[in-house]
Amino acid sequence: MSVTNEMKARWERVAQRLRAELGEDLFTSWFARMEIEDLSEGRLSVSVPTRFLKSWIETHYISKLQKIGEAELGPLDTLLVRVRTRGSVPQRGAPELAETRTQQMQSSPSPQPSVVAQAQSMVADRSQSLDPNQSFDSFVVGPSNQLAHAAMCRVADAAQGAAISFNPLFVHAGAGLGKTHLLSAVALRIKEKRPDRRVMFLTAERFMINFVMALRQRDTISFKDQFSAIDVLLIDDFQFLQGKTMQQEFCNAFNSLVDSRRQVIVAADVPPAQLDAIDQRMRSRLMGGLVVDIELPDLETRRRILMSRYSLMLKRDPSVIIPDDVLEFIANRITGSGRELEGALNRIAAYQQFNQAAVTLDLASLVLRDMQATPDGSRVKIDDILKIVGRHFNVGRTDLLSPRRARSVVVPRQIGMYLAKKMTARSLPEIGRRFGGRDHSTVLHAVRKIEDQIKTDDRLAREVALLIRLVEQG
Repeated sequence: MSVTNEMKARWERVAQRLRAELGEDLFTSWFARMEIEDLSEGRLSVSVPTRFLKSWIETHYISKLQKIGEAELGPLDTLLVRVRTRGSVPQRGAPELAETRTQQMQSSPSPQPSVVAQAQSMVADRSQSLDPNQSFDSFVVGPSNQLAHAAMCRVADAAQGAAISFNPLFVHAGAGLGKTHLLSAVALRIKEKRPDRRVMFLTAERFMINFVMALRQRDTISFKDQFSAIDVLLIDDFQFLQGKTMQQEFCNAFNSLVDSRRQVIVAADVPPAQLDAIDQRMRSRLMGGLVVDIELPDLETRRRILMSRYSLMLKRDPSVIIPDDVLEFIANRITGSGRELEGALNRIAAYQQFNQAAVTLDLASLVLRDMQATPDGSRVKIDDILKIVGRHFNVGRTDLLSPRRARSVVVPRQIGMYLAKKMTARSLPEIGRRFGGRDHSTVLHAVRKIEDQIKTDDRLAREVALLIRLVEQG
């Protein structure tokens, strides 16, 4: 049955009501390319250009579409959404997009190659420039990261269509502890061993940039289609995902992939429960999978990391000579992340090269004198911080832990929380418990407030620096 002008006019009223109730962004994302196909005897048939769009509308918007359709078209006994294969008529408000789509369909009988190509271009954010050194072979496994490593290996080695043991997989750790290395290793392993599996590797920032570009080009459908063409999604720096619309779009893509049993791996600096900027429903979905953390490396792991980095350094420049006792000194002094270990190693190597001097323990100690010996907080305890902060501000421990809101108590308490976060390995909830049973959001607020203030308040910055030295000295 051909679509009459009257049917088009009545459908336009439905479209206008959808736009008014859902908003421009959602309407453009899901309904802008929907067309009426047939309307007769209580039966409405509409079409969309992709299976992904059909599935999403039927899952999330079919009731809304039925309700608005009946309000404008009368009682509907049947509402059908189908995927059309012909070229579509340009939609009002998006002539350039419709014209481009029509040209693509004329040049290729199936839109699928174009969708796959777009997904592959999106992967170029990282997978086209993956560092071959960030493989599973170069990742130093120890007690602090063995669970995360094993989980990543399981995902990377899974066969196409095999049952998924855990989905999503959420890995959290501080900076420099190997999250990005593991994500890169997964992408490299799949590319090498399972080329039939399609992988997308993005940072949260790149996800937001791509979505904004799609909005500007009025081509959000292609943006969504990219996710329907992949088997494994890797998202790094998830804590930086900002904005309600951005989070909603990610949640849509995330739910579609997980519900269709395709693998999602997310990496962030903190566990899902501490992602305060992320919607609670999204946090709940993330916590529903496997959540693993990577802790600071122990001494033996630090030794192996240093030897691994030193071996790579020797391959690049055989003239670099760092004695074993100096490597042992670095492993004992720098108790932070692998990135900090590598930084200390590079600093000593550079000093040797620039000064043409042999590296000794005394020289290494001098070069690394400003690098904190125990950033993991193995010596620093929250009780020590409470004692030194209370003594410095002349505030009793009882007051620091009490609900008192006087400024003379609140500021020292916030500084204490800031120091506990910076100088110990304790989580935000644990710090909150130690500071009088407060929740993690209170601690996070205190940390961010002090961080912001010391950038502009020189007096406070000097005071905090003094307290850090006092705590380090015990």
